[in-house]
Amino acid sequence: MKKFLIAAIAAAGVLAGANAGAAVDAAKAKQLATKYNCLACHAEDKKLVGPSYKDVAKKYAGNAGAVDMLVKKIKAGGSGVWGAVPMTPHPNLKDEDVKVMVEWILSLK
Repeated sequence: MKKFLIAAIAAAGVLAGANAGAAVDAAKAKQLATKYNCLACHAEDKKLVGPSYKDVAKKYAGNAGAVDMLVKKIKAGGSGVWGAVPMTPHPNLKDEDVKVMVEWILSLK
């Protein structure tokens, strides 16, 4: 019993350490969203020109490919998913910056 308890505690510590590295950097994401003027069209919790970030998170919840798909969509632009108003393309944004923002958006509840 004692060995099982020690193994369980050790496994929990390993999992906690693995998840800590995957934590979303909300402060950096918000800084990037401000820097790239994303907040002119999007807000965290209400629709502006585009959907709220929380609505995006709900729409793509559980979609394993959402991060990569949304990074590409932000860079390419598009229309039709959220209505007739198109999102302008942002091809000059760094993939890693867009990924930080997308991971934060998808983490919102």
